[in-house]
Parts: sequence; C-alpha cells; structure tokens
Amino acid sequence: MAPRRINHVPNTMSQGSNKALELGLVSDEVTPDFQEAVAFGLERGIRLYEIRVLNTGRIPNISADEFETVKRTVKETGISITALSPGIFKHEVDKTEALNNELHDALPRTIAMAKELNCPMIIVFGFHQNDQPYSEQVTLAQKYVAAAADLCAQHGIMVTIENEPGFVCDTGTRTAEFIRSLGKANVKANWDPCNSWGMEEEPYPDGYEAIKPYIGNVHIKDTALGGLVKCCPVGEGKIDWDGQMKALVRDGVVAHATIETHCEPLKENTDHNIRVIRQMMA
Repeated sequence: MAPRRINHVPNTMSQGSNKALELGLVSDEVTPDFQEAVAFGLERGIRLYEIRVLNTGRIPNISADEFETVKRTVKETGISITALSPGIFKHEVDKTEALNNELHDALPRTIAMAKELNCPMIIVFGFHQNDQPYSEQVTLAQKYVAAAADLCAQHGIMVTIENEPGFVCDTGTRTAEFIRSLGKANVKANWDPCNSWGMEEEPYPDGYEAIKPYIGNVHIKDTALGGLVKCCPVGEGKIDWDGQMKALVRDGVVAHATIETHCEPLKENTDHNIRVIRQMMA
C-alpha cells in the first residue's frame, strides 16, 4: 500500500483566540497512528505534536519503518515536534539496574530521534516514592536527572520533569524545589496541574505560582477523581483550567501548551478540549 499523504493545513485558530500561546497535541491521545493523529490535528489548526506512543511501541522502542513514517509526515506537513516522552524515571530511586538502563540506553536513543526530528525537549518523570526518607530520595533522584541533563545538554536538548502523584516530584512546590536545588539550566518542569490534584496544594493557583519560574512544558487534561484515576473533558472536572489558561497567556511562561485528553472517546473529547481551551484563551 502506498504511504498516505497528508496535505499541510495552516493554523486556523478561531477568530478572537490568542495566538501568542499555541496549542499542541499528544499524538496518541488522538490515535497511535501518527499520520492519522496529525491529519486530525491539522484539520483543527494544530501544528505542534508531542510523541509518546505509536503503533509499534513507546518512544524510542518503535520500528524503523514507523520512525521513517514519522519523519516523512513531519517533512511533508511542516508540523513541529515539541517533545518526546520515553517514559523514563518512573521507578523508585533504588531500582538502579532499571534506571541505569534508561539512562544509558533509552535516553541516548531518544536523543538521537529528537535530533532527527529537530525536537528540543525530552520529558522524564520524577521517580516513584519509596520508604526512604524523602530527602534521601531527592538526593538519589537528582543524580540521575543531572546525568540525563548533562547528556541532553551536549545536544542542545531540554529535560522536563513531569509531576505525578506518588512521585518524588508530585506537587508544584516540591517539583519546583527539586529543579531549583538541582541547578541545571536545561532542566525544567513539565507542569501537569491534573497530576497534582488531590494533594496538599491547589494546582492552580498555588502549585502554578510555585512552579511558574521553572515551567518548560504544560499538559492539559482534567480530572474528576485524580489524574491517574478518572480523567474527564476539560471544564468538567476539578482543575481551574480557566484560571490556569488565562495565567499562562498573561505570564508568557511557555509558547505552547499540549492537550493530553486521557479519556475516551479520544477524538471526540480532544475536539471538545480544543474548543474549550481556545474559548478560555480568547
């Protein structure tokens, strides 16, 4: 079968929307078929895409043929890849074999893909908490992130840490302190307000105000029962996305924010999220 071609579609954000902050999509939150996800997004004026999971696996563990399809799609459509998410550093800090494999194998292969895609950012996670004292976990976690940052810095790539409940980096405040004390210029936060809901601080405005100086990327999804439990369409959950989006537009901390729908049916709810978020930014 001949490869599907996707015509470039210019950004057609609705009149009155704020073009200073662009919207992007996590491609597999539409479909793991990258060409199909891009076609869906371009029809809605989305030209920024984050890659996590594709038909043959999670980055970087995808087939060579599928990666060629991704590169061809990027070239033909003129879209940009904003981040790659290999899912590394989701272990506890004492899982040294797994963490070293990610640091010395998965990360270098992800960097190589990022360079081919002209992608400026790799998303990592902030380590499952264990029974050790929290300060000890931070010290060990920072050693891995520092090593990852140094490797990425050689290639001009930013590392962003995504906060998650039950992780060393969970709330906005703790993730901000982790990054501040690490002191690496190319380490920032992948701020996900939904992932910090239900803990000791309100994601917006409290978590956002703490992490604002360190934000390098933003994920947009909403939740009824917690980011890892039950997500829902934006505006129907617990996150003050109206306030958060207005703040992102006002403060200019990022040039784009990425929709990570996370609830079925994916296409219908992504459509909803694009409309709602654009209304909030208008």
